[in-house]
Amino acid sequence: MIFEKVAEMLADYKGIDVSTIAPESTFADLELDSLDVADLVMQIEDALGVNIELDPSVTNMAALVKRIEEAKNA
Repeated sequence: MIFEKVAEMLADYKGIDVSTIAPESTFADLELDSLDVADLVMQIEDALGVNIELDPSVTNMAALVKRIEEAKNA
């Protein structure tokens, strides 16, 4: 559920096909720079009502979804 929502938001943000986004997709694979990631995270926080802590270990969609799930369960 969360992955699908984040993938849809990312697809809209980047203007890409949602089917090209997989859990193992890295931000580099998706052509997201640090500013893109920060902007996307702010959109996710607003949409899902969570506060997401990012650090350098969050480099792919699976890690981002894990952080979102942790924030929702906190």
